[in-house]
Amino acid sequence: MRIPTRKKPEVLSPAGNLRGLKTAVDYGADAVYCGGKAFGMRSAPKNLSLEDFEEGSRYAHERGARVYVTCNVLPRNNEIEAMREYIGQLKDTGVDALIVSDIGVMMMARQVAPNLELHVSTQAGVTNYQAANAFYELGARRVVLAREMDLQAVRDIRANIPDDLDIECFVHGAMCMAFSGRCLFSNYLTGRDGNHGECAQPCRWKYSIVEEKRPGQYFPIEQTENGAYLFNSQDMNMLGHLDDLIDSGATSLKIEGRAKSAYYIAAMTNAYKTAVNEYMIQRGFEDADGNILLPFHDRVIRPSDPDYGQGTEDQVMRNADAAFAGVADEGYDRAIATSDAPEPDGMSSHARSTRRKSNTAVEQIETDWKHAAVRPAPHVELPEWLLEETDKVAHRDYSTGFYYPEHKVTQNTDRSAYSRSWLVVGEVLSWSADEGGRVTLMSRNKIEPGQQVEFLLPGERPLAYIVPEDGLRDADGTPVPAINNPAHVFSMPCPHQVPINAAIRSRTKKPTLKAE
Repeated sequence: MRIPTRKKPEVLSPAGNLRGLKTAVDYGADAVYCGGKAFGMRSAPKNLSLEDFEEGSRYAHERGARVYVTCNVLPRNNEIEAMREYIGQLKDTGVDALIVSDIGVMMMARQVAPNLELHVSTQAGVTNYQAANAFYELGARRVVLAREMDLQAVRDIRANIPDDLDIECFVHGAMCMAFSGRCLFSNYLTGRDGNHGECAQPCRWKYSIVEEKRPGQYFPIEQTENGAYLFNSQDMNMLGHLDDLIDSGATSLKIEGRAKSAYYIAAMTNAYKTAVNEYMIQRGFEDADGNILLPFHDRVIRPSDPDYGQGTEDQVMRNADAAFAGVADEGYDRAIATSDAPEPDGMSSHARSTRRKSNTAVEQIETDWKHAAVRPAPHVELPEWLLEETDKVAHRDYSTGFYYPEHKVTQNTDRSAYSRSWLVVGEVLSWSADEGGRVTLMSRNKIEPGQQVEFLLPGERPLAYIVPEDGLRDADGTPVPAINNPAHVFSMPCPHQVPINAAIRSRTKKPTLKAE
Protein backbone atom coordinates (compact mmCIF):
# COMPACT_ATOMS: atom_id res chain seq x y z
CA MET A 1 0.00 0.00 0.00
CA ARG A 2 1.23 3.46 -0.89
CA ILE A 3 -0.25 6.71 0.39
CA PRO A 4 -1.46 9.16 -2.28
CA THR A 5 -0.09 12.68 -2.56
CA ARG A 6 -1.52 15.06 0.03
CA LYS A 7 -3.95 17.79 -0.92
CA LYS A 8 -2.61 20.22 1.66
CA PRO A 9 0.82 21.41 2.85
CA GLU A 10 3.17 18.56 3.71
CA VAL A 11 5.62 18.57 6.60
CA LEU A 12 8.62 16.59 5.37
CA SER A 13 11.02 15.40 8.08
CA PRO A 14 14.47 13.81 7.97
CA ALA A 15 15.52 10.43 9.32
CA GLY A 16 18.99 8.94 9.48
CA ASN A 17 17.81 5.57 10.78
CA LEU A 18 14.66 3.56 11.49
CA ARG A 19 14.18 5.11 14.92
CA GLY A 20 14.33 8.58 13.41
CA LEU A 21 11.73 7.60 10.81
CA LYS A 22 9.31 6.33 13.44
CA THR A 23 9.94 9.37 15.64
CA ALA A 24 9.15 11.73 12.76
CA VAL A 25 5.89 9.92 12.03
CA ASP A 26 4.94 9.82 15.72
CA TYR A 27 5.39 13.60 15.97
CA GLY A 28 3.26 14.42 12.95
CA ALA A 29 5.40 14.20 9.83
CA ASP A 30 3.32 13.78 6.69
CA ALA A 31 6.35 12.31 4.95
CA VAL A 32 9.89 11.27 5.85
CA TYR A 33 12.96 11.34 3.63
CA CYS A 34 15.87 9.03 4.31
CA GLY A 35 18.82 7.40 2.63
CA GLY A 36 19.86 3.82 2.16
CA LYS A 37 23.23 2.24 2.58
CA ALA A 38 24.20 3.46 -0.88
CA PHE A 39 23.73 6.44 -3.18
CA GLY A 40 22.38 8.97 -0.69
CA MET A 41 23.78 12.39 0.16
CA ARG A 42 24.73 11.39 3.71
CA SER A 43 27.34 8.86 4.83
CA ALA A 44 25.95 5.35 4.70
CA PRO A 45 26.55 3.67 8.10
CA LYS A 46 23.63 5.34 9.88
CA ASN A 47 21.21 5.02 6.98
CA LEU A 48 18.47 2.46 6.44
CA SER A 49 18.78 -1.08 5.12
CA LEU A 50 16.26 -2.56 2.70
CA GLU A 51 14.64 -4.33 5.65
CA ASP A 52 14.44 -0.99 7.48
CA PHE A 53 12.67 0.56 4.48
CA GLU A 54 10.12 -2.25 4.50
CA GLU A 55 9.41 -1.88 8.21
CA GLY A 56 9.50 1.92 8.07
CA SER A 57 7.13 2.06 5.11
CA ARG A 58 4.62 -0.17 6.88
CA TYR A 59 4.88 1.94 10.02
CA ALA A 60 4.43 5.18 8.10
CA HIS A 61 1.58 3.97 5.88
CA GLU A 62 -0.39 2.64 8.84
CA ARG A 63 -0.32 6.20 10.19
CA GLY A 64 -1.00 7.99 6.92
CA ALA A 65 2.56 9.11 6.20
CA ARG A 66 4.82 8.57 3.19
CA VAL A 67 8.49 7.58 2.79
CA TYR A 68 10.93 9.04 0.24
CA VAL A 69 14.39 7.62 -0.49
CA THR A 70 17.34 9.77 -1.51
CA CYS A 71 19.17 8.57 -4.63
CA ASN A 72 20.58 12.01 -5.31
CA VAL A 73 24.30 11.41 -5.62
CA LEU A 74 25.99 12.26 -8.91
CA PRO A 75 27.04 8.74 -9.91
CA ARG A 76 30.29 7.88 -11.65
CA ASN A 77 30.48 5.53 -14.62
CA ASN A 78 31.41 2.51 -12.51
CA GLU A 79 28.34 3.04 -10.28
CA ILE A 80 25.62 3.00 -12.94
CA GLU A 81 24.81 -0.70 -12.88
CA ALA A 82 24.94 -0.82 -9.09
CA MET A 83 22.50 2.10 -9.02
CA ARG A 84 20.17 0.25 -11.38
CA GLU A 85 20.21 -2.82 -9.12
CA TYR A 86 19.65 -0.70 -6.02
CA ILE A 87 16.60 1.04 -7.48
CA GLY A 88 15.25 -2.35 -8.49
CA GLN A 89 15.53 -3.46 -4.86
CA LEU A 90 13.93 -0.29 -3.50
CA LYS A 91 10.81 -0.59 -5.64
CA ASP A 92 9.72 -3.68 -3.69
CA THR A 93 10.17 -2.23 -0.19
CA GLY A 94 6.98 -0.17 -0.16
CA VAL A 95 8.59 3.29 -0.30
CA ASP A 96 6.65 6.00 -2.10
CA ALA A 97 9.18 8.09 -4.02
CA LEU A 98 12.78 8.42 -5.10
CA ILE A 99 14.66 11.72 -4.80
CA VAL A 100 17.06 12.07 -7.75
CA SER A 101 19.30 14.78 -9.15
CA ASP A 102 20.99 13.12 -12.13
CA ILE A 103 18.85 13.02 -15.27
CA GLY A 104 20.28 9.63 -16.22
CA VAL A 105 19.26 8.19 -12.85
CA MET A 106 15.83 9.71 -13.35
CA MET A 107 15.38 7.96 -16.69
CA MET A 108 16.72 4.74 -15.17
CA ALA A 109 14.20 4.95 -12.32
CA ARG A 110 11.33 5.38 -14.78
CA GLN A 111 12.36 2.12 -16.43
CA VAL A 112 13.21 0.09 -13.35
CA ALA A 113 10.62 1.40 -10.86
CA PRO A 114 7.77 2.98 -12.85
CA ASN A 115 5.37 2.91 -9.90
CA LEU A 116 7.51 5.14 -7.70
CA GLU A 117 7.12 8.90 -7.75
CA LEU A 118 10.15 10.86 -8.87
CA HIS A 119 11.20 13.97 -6.96
CA VAL A 120 13.94 16.18 -8.39
CA SER A 121 16.54 17.01 -5.76
CA THR A 122 17.71 20.52 -4.91
CA GLN A 123 21.04 19.44 -6.39
CA ALA A 124 19.46 19.68 -9.83
CA GLY A 125 19.43 23.44 -9.27
CA VAL A 126 15.86 24.21 -10.38
CA THR A 127 15.59 28.01 -10.40
CA ASN A 128 12.89 28.66 -13.02
CA TYR A 129 9.57 27.32 -14.30
CA GLN A 130 11.04 26.19 -17.64
CA ALA A 131 13.30 23.72 -15.84
CA ALA A 132 10.44 22.61 -13.58
CA ASN A 133 8.19 21.99 -16.57
CA ALA A 134 10.93 20.07 -18.37
CA PHE A 135 11.34 17.72 -15.41
CA TYR A 136 7.55 17.36 -15.26
CA GLU A 137 7.51 16.25 -18.90
CA LEU A 138 10.21 13.72 -18.03
CA GLY A 139 8.02 12.21 -15.32
CA ALA A 140 8.83 14.16 -12.15
CA ARG A 141 5.96 14.89 -9.79
CA ARG A 142 7.94 17.18 -7.51
CA VAL A 143 10.80 19.66 -7.78
CA VAL A 144 12.88 20.65 -4.76
CA LEU A 145 13.79 24.25 -5.49
CA ALA A 146 17.30 25.57 -5.10
CA ARG A 147 17.73 27.09 -1.65
CA GLU A 148 18.89 30.33 -3.28
CA MET A 149 15.34 31.21 -4.42
CA ASP A 150 13.41 34.13 -2.94
CA LEU A 151 9.65 34.15 -2.37
CA GLN A 152 8.96 36.02 -5.59
CA ALA A 153 10.74 33.32 -7.58
CA VAL A 154 8.71 30.62 -5.82
CA ARG A 155 5.49 32.44 -6.77
CA ASP A 156 6.60 32.84 -10.38
CA ILE A 157 7.39 29.13 -10.66
CA ARG A 158 4.11 28.13 -9.03
CA ALA A 159 2.13 30.35 -11.43
CA ASN A 160 3.70 28.77 -14.50
CA ILE A 161 3.75 25.03 -13.78
CA PRO A 162 0.97 22.42 -13.55
CA ASP A 163 -0.93 22.39 -10.29
CA ASP A 164 -0.14 18.70 -9.82
CA LEU A 165 3.62 19.37 -9.82
CA ASP A 166 4.66 19.73 -6.20
CA ILE A 167 7.07 22.42 -5.05
CA GLU A 168 9.26 21.41 -2.13
CA CYS A 169 11.10 24.12 -0.20
CA PHE A 170 13.54 23.99 2.70
CA VAL A 171 12.20 25.61 5.85
CA HIS A 172 14.60 24.69 8.64
CA GLY A 173 18.16 23.58 9.31
CA ALA A 174 21.73 23.94 8.12
CA MET A 175 22.48 25.68 4.84
CA CYS A 176 25.31 24.76 2.47
CA MET A 177 27.65 27.52 1.34
CA ALA A 178 27.67 26.10 -2.21
CA PHE A 179 24.93 26.63 -4.78
CA SER A 180 22.28 23.93 -4.31
CA GLY A 181 24.76 21.90 -2.29
CA ARG A 182 26.99 21.15 -5.29
CA CYS A 183 30.46 21.54 -3.85
CA LEU A 184 33.99 20.22 -4.47
CA PHE A 185 35.53 21.92 -1.45
CA SER A 186 35.61 18.79 0.73
CA ASN A 187 36.78 16.62 -2.15
CA TYR A 188 39.65 19.00 -2.91
CA LEU A 189 40.86 19.44 0.69
CA THR A 190 40.25 16.01 2.19
CA GLY A 191 39.39 13.58 -0.59
CA ARG A 192 35.94 13.06 0.93
CA ASP A 193 33.36 13.55 -1.81
CA GLY A 194 30.50 15.82 -0.74
CA ASN A 195 28.49 14.67 -3.75
CA HIS A 196 28.65 11.13 -2.42
CA GLY A 197 27.53 11.88 1.11
CA GLU A 198 30.97 12.18 2.70
CA CYS A 199 31.35 15.94 3.13
CA ALA A 200 33.90 16.92 5.82
CA GLN A 201 32.27 20.38 6.01
CA PRO A 202 35.47 22.40 5.51
CA CYS A 203 33.21 25.44 5.09
CA ARG A 204 32.77 25.28 8.89
CA TRP A 205 36.51 25.33 9.61
CA LYS A 206 38.42 28.32 10.97
CA TYR A 207 40.80 30.04 8.54
CA SER A 208 43.64 32.56 8.72
CA ILE A 209 45.97 34.09 6.12
CA VAL A 210 49.60 32.99 5.84
CA GLU A 211 51.95 35.21 3.82
CA GLU A 212 54.32 33.35 1.50
CA LYS A 213 57.56 34.78 2.99
CA ARG A 214 56.39 34.54 6.60
CA PRO A 215 55.62 30.83 7.13
CA GLY A 216 54.14 30.08 10.51
CA GLN A 217 52.78 33.58 10.99
CA TYR A 218 48.99 33.53 10.92
CA PHE A 219 47.11 36.73 10.19
CA PRO A 220 43.45 36.92 11.23
CA ILE A 221 40.99 37.71 8.47
CA GLU A 222 38.42 39.32 10.75
CA GLN A 223 36.50 38.92 14.00
CA THR A 224 39.13 37.31 16.27
CA GLU A 225 42.87 37.17 16.76
CA ASN A 226 42.72 33.45 16.05
CA GLY A 227 41.13 33.65 12.62
CA ALA A 228 37.69 33.56 11.05
CA TYR A 229 35.11 31.10 9.77
CA LEU A 230 34.80 32.32 6.18
CA PHE A 231 31.98 30.19 4.82
CA ASN A 232 30.06 29.27 7.98
CA SER A 233 26.47 29.91 6.93
CA GLN A 234 23.67 30.55 9.41
CA ASP A 235 20.88 28.01 9.85
CA MET A 236 17.47 28.53 8.30
CA ASN A 237 14.35 29.10 10.41
CA MET A 238 11.08 29.82 8.61
CA LEU A 239 8.70 28.75 11.38
CA GLY A 240 7.27 32.23 11.88
CA HIS A 241 6.95 32.81 8.12
CA LEU A 242 5.32 29.60 6.90
CA ASP A 243 2.22 31.49 5.78
CA ASP A 244 4.27 33.51 3.29
CA LEU A 245 5.85 30.35 1.86
CA ILE A 246 2.64 28.32 1.66
CA ASP A 247 0.73 31.26 0.19
CA SER A 248 3.52 31.51 -2.41
CA GLY A 249 2.89 27.98 -3.67
CA ALA A 250 5.13 25.65 -1.65
CA THR A 251 3.40 22.31 -1.19
CA SER A 252 6.07 20.52 0.84
CA LEU A 253 8.03 22.04 3.74
CA LYS A 254 11.36 20.31 4.23
CA ILE A 255 13.24 20.14 7.52
CA GLU A 256 16.96 19.51 7.08
CA GLY A 257 18.80 17.10 9.38
CA ARG A 258 19.24 13.41 8.50
CA ALA A 259 22.30 13.38 10.75
CA LYS A 260 20.37 14.87 13.68
CA SER A 261 19.17 13.16 16.85
CA ALA A 262 15.72 11.68 17.40
CA TYR A 263 15.01 14.55 19.81
CA TYR A 264 15.79 17.16 17.14
CA ILE A 265 13.55 15.35 14.65
CA ALA A 266 10.72 15.15 17.18
CA ALA A 267 10.93 18.77 18.31
CA MET A 268 11.17 20.35 14.87
CA THR A 269 8.59 18.04 13.29
CA ASN A 270 6.16 18.80 16.08
CA ALA A 271 6.78 22.55 15.75
CA TYR A 272 6.28 22.74 12.01
CA LYS A 273 3.30 20.39 12.00
CA THR A 274 1.62 22.49 14.70
CA ALA A 275 2.36 25.64 12.67
CA VAL A 276 0.83 24.14 9.53
CA ASN A 277 -2.27 23.16 11.51
CA GLU A 278 -2.54 26.76 12.71
CA TYR A 279 -2.24 27.93 9.12
CA MET A 280 -5.03 25.61 7.98
CA ILE A 281 -7.32 26.80 10.79
CA GLN A 282 -6.62 30.53 10.47
CA ARG A 283 -6.92 30.42 6.68
CA GLY A 284 -10.29 28.68 7.04
CA PHE A 285 -9.41 25.36 5.40
CA GLU A 286 -9.96 23.24 8.53
CA ASP A 287 -11.58 23.53 11.92
CA ALA A 288 -9.79 22.95 15.21
CA ASP A 289 -10.53 19.21 15.03
CA GLY A 290 -8.95 18.86 11.60
CA ASN A 291 -12.21 18.57 9.67
CA ILE A 292 -11.99 19.97 6.14
CA LEU A 293 -14.01 23.14 5.57
CA LEU A 294 -12.57 24.18 2.19
CA PRO A 295 -10.21 22.48 -0.28
CA PHE A 296 -6.70 23.77 0.25
CA HIS A 297 -5.24 26.14 -2.35
CA ASP A 298 -2.35 28.58 -2.39
CA ARG A 299 -2.84 32.32 -2.96
CA VAL A 300 -0.74 32.73 -6.11
CA ILE A 301 -2.43 34.60 -8.97
CA ARG A 302 -1.81 32.60 -12.13
CA PRO A 303 -1.69 33.85 -15.75
CA SER A 304 -5.07 32.20 -16.38
CA ASP A 305 -6.72 34.19 -13.57
CA PRO A 306 -8.66 37.32 -14.61
CA ASP A 307 -6.77 39.53 -12.15
CA TYR A 308 -3.29 38.37 -13.21
CA GLY A 309 -0.94 41.32 -13.64
CA GLN A 310 -3.39 43.88 -12.32
CA GLY A 311 -1.70 46.14 -9.84
CA THR A 312 1.15 43.69 -9.29
CA GLU A 313 4.70 44.85 -8.84
CA ASP A 314 7.96 43.27 -7.90
CA GLN A 315 7.78 44.22 -4.23
CA VAL A 316 10.41 41.69 -3.19
CA MET A 317 12.86 43.09 -5.74
CA ARG A 318 12.07 46.67 -4.81
CA ASN A 319 12.76 45.99 -1.16
CA ALA A 320 16.04 44.38 -2.11
CA ASP A 321 17.01 47.27 -4.37
CA ALA A 322 16.41 49.68 -1.50
CA ALA A 323 18.51 47.54 0.82
CA PHE A 324 21.43 47.28 -1.59
CA ALA A 325 21.31 51.02 -2.19
CA GLY A 326 22.12 51.58 1.46
CA VAL A 327 18.66 51.49 3.04
CA ALA A 328 19.06 48.13 4.77
CA ASP A 329 16.18 46.33 6.48
CA GLU A 330 13.56 48.82 5.35
CA GLY A 331 10.44 48.26 3.29
CA TYR A 332 10.28 50.23 0.07
CA ASP A 333 7.46 52.51 1.20
CA ARG A 334 9.42 53.48 4.31
CA ALA A 335 12.62 53.84 2.32
CA ILE A 336 11.33 56.41 -0.15
CA ALA A 337 9.84 58.43 2.71
CA THR A 338 13.33 59.36 3.87
CA SER A 339 14.95 62.34 2.22
CA ASP A 340 18.21 60.60 1.39
CA ALA A 341 16.73 57.35 0.01
CA PRO A 342 17.15 56.96 -3.76
CA GLU A 343 14.20 56.51 -6.09
CA PRO A 344 14.12 53.20 -7.99
CA ASP A 345 14.94 54.90 -11.28
CA GLY A 346 18.01 56.36 -9.62
CA MET A 347 19.41 52.99 -8.63
CA SER A 348 23.03 52.59 -9.52
CA SER A 349 23.91 49.84 -11.95
CA HIS A 350 26.10 48.36 -9.24
CA ALA A 351 23.22 48.13 -6.77
CA ARG A 352 20.90 46.46 -9.25
CA SER A 353 23.48 44.05 -10.65
CA THR A 354 24.54 43.11 -7.12
CA ARG A 355 20.97 42.01 -6.38
CA ARG A 356 20.31 40.29 -9.65
CA LYS A 357 23.72 38.68 -10.08
CA SER A 358 23.26 38.98 -13.85
CA ASN A 359 23.10 42.02 -16.15
CA THR A 360 23.25 45.65 -15.14
CA ALA A 361 20.15 47.83 -15.43
CA VAL A 362 21.33 49.24 -18.75
CA GLU A 363 22.01 45.83 -20.24
CA GLN A 364 18.71 44.21 -19.28
CA ILE A 365 16.37 43.32 -22.13
CA GLU A 366 12.95 44.94 -21.82
CA THR A 367 10.08 42.43 -21.81
CA ASP A 368 6.43 42.39 -20.85
CA TRP A 369 7.17 39.95 -18.04
CA LYS A 370 4.88 40.26 -15.03
CA HIS A 371 5.72 38.73 -11.69
CA ALA A 372 3.05 36.58 -10.09
CA ALA A 373 1.42 38.20 -7.09
CA VAL A 374 -0.35 36.61 -4.13
CA ARG A 375 -3.80 37.53 -2.94
CA PRO A 376 -3.40 39.33 0.38
CA ALA A 377 -4.37 37.66 3.64
CA PRO A 378 -3.77 38.38 7.33
CA HIS A 379 -0.54 37.06 8.83
CA VAL A 380 -0.96 33.72 10.57
CA GLU A 381 -0.25 34.32 14.24
CA LEU A 382 1.56 31.52 16.04
CA PRO A 383 1.59 31.15 19.84
CA GLU A 384 4.73 32.31 21.59
CA TRP A 385 5.51 28.86 23.00
CA LEU A 386 5.60 27.47 19.47
CA LEU A 387 7.99 30.12 18.17
CA GLU A 388 10.29 29.34 21.11
CA GLU A 389 10.59 25.68 20.09
CA THR A 390 13.33 26.38 17.54
CA ASP A 391 15.55 27.69 20.35
CA LYS A 392 15.17 24.45 22.29
CA VAL A 393 17.38 22.45 19.92
CA ALA A 394 21.06 23.01 19.19
CA HIS A 395 21.47 25.47 16.34
CA ARG A 396 23.63 28.12 14.77
CA ASP A 397 22.33 31.67 14.52
CA TYR A 398 19.11 31.68 12.54
CA SER A 399 18.11 33.44 9.34
CA THR A 400 15.29 33.14 6.81
CA GLY A 401 17.68 31.99 4.10
CA PHE A 402 17.25 33.73 0.76
CA TYR A 403 13.46 34.01 0.86
CA TYR A 404 13.55 37.70 1.79
CA PRO A 405 16.28 39.50 -0.17
CA GLU A 406 16.21 42.43 2.24
CA HIS A 407 17.04 40.04 5.11
CA LYS A 408 19.57 37.71 3.52
CA VAL A 409 21.35 34.81 5.15
CA THR A 410 24.88 35.63 6.29
CA GLN A 411 27.65 33.65 7.95
CA ASN A 412 28.96 33.47 11.51
CA THR A 413 32.60 34.37 11.09
CA ASP A 414 33.52 34.15 14.77
CA ARG A 415 32.54 30.54 15.52
CA SER A 416 31.21 27.34 13.95
CA ALA A 417 29.78 25.61 17.03
CA TYR A 418 26.10 25.23 17.76
CA SER A 419 24.51 27.10 20.66
CA ARG A 420 22.46 25.05 23.09
CA SER A 421 20.38 26.40 25.95
CA TRP A 422 18.25 23.25 26.49
CA LEU A 423 19.34 19.64 26.77
CA VAL A 424 17.63 16.27 26.88
CA VAL A 425 17.70 14.82 30.40
CA GLY A 426 15.72 11.64 29.78
CA GLU A 427 13.38 9.62 27.60
CA VAL A 428 10.08 8.11 28.70
CA LEU A 429 10.03 4.31 28.82
CA SER A 430 6.54 3.93 30.28
CA TRP A 431 3.86 5.63 32.36
CA SER A 432 1.66 4.00 34.98
CA ALA A 433 -1.37 5.31 36.82
CA ASP A 434 -0.18 3.52 39.95
CA GLU A 435 0.58 5.66 43.00
CA GLY A 436 -1.18 8.62 41.43
CA GLY A 437 0.95 8.43 38.29
CA ARG A 438 4.53 7.40 37.76
CA VAL A 439 6.89 7.71 34.80
CA THR A 440 9.78 5.34 34.13
CA LEU A 441 12.61 6.88 32.14
CA MET A 442 16.04 6.31 30.68
CA SER A 443 18.30 9.01 32.05
CA ARG A 444 20.47 11.18 29.83
CA ASN A 445 21.52 14.01 32.17
CA LYS A 446 20.99 14.99 35.77
CA ILE A 447 17.45 15.40 37.15
CA GLU A 448 17.04 16.64 40.70
CA PRO A 449 14.17 17.71 42.98
CA GLY A 450 12.82 21.19 42.26
CA GLN A 451 14.14 21.18 38.68
CA GLN A 452 11.70 22.28 35.97
CA VAL A 453 11.55 19.93 33.03
CA GLU A 454 9.38 19.68 29.93
CA PHE A 455 7.88 16.60 28.30
CA LEU A 456 7.77 16.94 24.52
CA LEU A 457 4.27 15.82 23.51
CA PRO A 458 3.11 15.08 19.92
CA GLY A 459 0.70 17.71 18.61
CA GLU A 460 0.56 19.64 21.86
CA ARG A 461 2.26 22.33 23.85
CA PRO A 462 5.12 20.79 25.88
CA LEU A 463 4.19 19.79 29.40
CA ALA A 464 6.09 21.81 32.01
CA TYR A 465 6.63 19.90 35.24
CA ILE A 466 8.51 20.51 38.49
CA VAL A 467 10.38 17.43 39.69
CA PRO A 468 8.95 16.55 43.16
CA GLU A 469 11.05 16.63 46.31
CA ASP A 470 10.44 12.94 47.05
CA GLY A 471 9.73 9.79 45.10
CA LEU A 472 12.76 9.41 42.82
CA ARG A 473 13.76 5.75 42.52
CA ASP A 474 16.29 3.64 40.65
CA ALA A 475 15.46 0.55 38.58
CA ASP A 476 15.24 -1.61 41.70
CA GLY A 477 12.75 0.72 43.36
CA THR A 478 15.30 2.09 45.81
CA PRO A 479 14.82 5.79 46.68
CA VAL A 480 17.55 8.09 45.36
CA PRO A 481 18.18 11.78 46.12
CA ALA A 482 18.59 12.64 42.42
CA ILE A 483 18.79 11.04 38.98
CA ASN A 484 22.47 11.40 38.34
CA ASN A 485 23.63 8.37 36.36
CA PRO A 486 23.23 8.58 32.54
CA ALA A 487 21.93 5.60 30.54
CA HIS A 488 20.24 4.03 33.58
CA VAL A 489 16.59 3.41 34.34
CA PHE A 490 14.86 5.53 36.98
CA SER A 491 11.30 6.49 37.86
CA MET A 492 9.62 9.50 39.41
CA PRO A 493 6.09 10.63 40.30
CA CYS A 494 4.18 12.24 37.43
CA PRO A 495 0.38 12.59 37.55
CA HIS A 496 0.20 13.52 33.85
CA GLN A 497 0.05 10.66 31.37
CA VAL A 498 2.95 10.97 28.94
CA PRO A 499 3.64 8.85 25.84
CA ILE A 500 6.42 6.30 25.44
CA ASN A 501 9.62 7.70 23.89
CA ALA A 502 8.70 11.29 24.76
CA ALA A 503 11.83 13.37 25.34
CA ILE A 504 12.30 15.05 28.72
CA ARG A 505 14.27 18.28 28.47
CA SER A 506 15.46 21.03 30.75
CA ARG A 507 17.04 24.44 30.39
CA THR A 508 20.81 24.40 30.87
CA LYS A 509 22.25 26.35 33.77
CA LYS A 510 24.64 27.97 31.31
CA PRO A 511 24.20 28.02 27.51
CA THR A 512 26.88 26.04 25.70
CA LEU A 513 28.30 25.84 22.20
CA LYS A 514 27.77 22.22 21.36
CA ALA A 515 25.91 20.11 18.80
CA GLU A 516 22.82 18.11 19.80
